[in-house]
Amino acid sequence: MMKEKVILAYSGGLDTTTIIPWLKENFGYEVVCCCIDCGQGSELDGLDERAKLSGASKLYIEDLVDDFCDNYIVPCVMANAVYENKYLLGTSMARPAIAKCLVDIARKEGATAICHGATGKGNDQIRFELAIKALAPDLKIIAPWRMTDVWTLKSRDDEIEYCKQHGIDLPFSMDSSYSRDRNLWHISHEGLELENPSLEPNYDHLLMMSVRPEKAPDEGEYVTITFEEGVPTSVNGKSMKVSDVIRTLNELGGKHGIGIVDIVENRVVGMKSRGIYETPGGTILMEAHMQLEELVLDRATMDAKKDMSNKLSQIVYEGKWFTPLREAVQAFVESTQKYVTGTVKFKLYKGNIIKAGTISPYSLYSESLASFTTGDLYDHHDADGFITLFGLPLKVRAMKMAELEEAKKSGKKIDASYAG
Repeated sequence: MMKEKVILAYSGGLDTTTIIPWLKENFGYEVVCCCIDCGQGSELDGLDERAKLSGASKLYIEDLVDDFCDNYIVPCVMANAVYENKYLLGTSMARPAIAKCLVDIARKEGATAICHGATGKGNDQIRFELAIKALAPDLKIIAPWRMTDVWTLKSRDDEIEYCKQHGIDLPFSMDSSYSRDRNLWHISHEGLELENPSLEPNYDHLLMMSVRPEKAPDEGEYVTITFEEGVPTSVNGKSMKVSDVIRTLNELGGKHGIGIVDIVENRVVGMKSRGIYETPGGTILMEAHMQLEELVLDRATMDAKKDMSNKLSQIVYEGKWFTPLREAVQAFVESTQKYVTGTVKFKLYKGNIIKAGTISPYSLYSESLASFTTGDLYDHHDADGFITLFGLPLKVRAMKMAELEEAKKSGKKIDASYAG
């Protein structure tokens, strides 16, 4: 009888390496590892050997960078989706992309289950599992950190010892650094001094993509980005695909200390957590996109789009990517992007993104209208009637309140029968 297969979301770290023998010992599964590349770079080095040594029958390394950029990041940039005013959704956007890939490989391998190493306190367990339920409701989901009756390992010491007992003697350090998640869009940092919100982060020890603004160059640097229908297409006049736009902006933003965020956020599971996010390129891209929209979107559309931006950020943060609501909100956002075409110029200087001019063939800005010497389109006298009508509710209310005040002074009884 053939063993059932489980697809393990594999990072190569101690946790997911320990899970390989644990799955085999406790469930008798054949373990197929899947490492999904969303731009985490050198973290992928040596994973094939490590997975095989740990007892996996196979390792997939799937390059999802362009899919992640084009199908998950771009819709969120178009929406200007930011969670709780600060978090640019770097981890949140990647999880549905990863989950979809896990499901695809599960189908290819004929697996009956998917396993992830997300903890029982975090958001990622929700994001992975909602995506898997939406895409493959028949697949079993195994979450070791929530299975405390079977997963009895409490610390890194326990995990290293468990691995040694199962013939896996790998050079895992007694890691006392931050807990990090990295992809092309950002790096998140949690743990150590960050667990106490009263402490200042040790930025010199912590930062990986960026420098502190104080250490950025003393000279600013001009950058231009071109968008076509809301999609970034070039940096400094050089055409490139979205992933290369982000890579280029990461380098520029990191150099100038852009996009370092210290946030205490509200997790889906009900607790607050403190983290540092480095999103140098993403911060620049979001700001440039918003600068262009200022020029081309009308007031009513911008107003409605703010609501949709907040809605999409909540949907993505909560792991509800594969839902009709996300599709509907994204469809609205994409409909607003038809004329978001143009070039944005700005200067990067010590953590700041400073406007330096925006151009669009669809600009709604009229110099003749905005100037004090208005042309034929605007007659100052028209404002009289507009203000009279626009302010009518305020005037009527003020007159009514004054009438009631006079009635009170004259001793009249103000009740439900009072008609004035």
